[in-house]
Amino acid sequence: MLRTSLAVLALSLLTALPAQAALCTDESSGLTVTFGFELDGSNDEEQQNRLDLMALRQLGVDATRVERWGSCLRAYVRKPEGGEEMQYFNPGSYRRVM
Repeated sequence: MLRTSLAVLALSLLTALPAQAALCTDESSGLTVTFGFELDGSNDEEQQNRLDLMALRQLGVDATRVERWGSCLRAYVRKPEGGEEMQYFNPGSYRRVM
């Protein structure tokens, strides 16, 4: 009886713990280079996502799409055995966050 109660308590505590959040930091130098201009700025996010996607692909990450997610980049990456998984990267350095 006591073992069952302790097991239930332990499982309850484990399920109540928050999921570990990815901690991302912008490790870029602070220098931003842009070419061209936008009149209304409506495509800035979309353009940034495309630039991030190209940078990850150049580093060998088989990403299908990328978006800013809090302080991280969330990339949808193809797995070799098929399907996709989400992976998180630091913006600027494009280092993967575990």
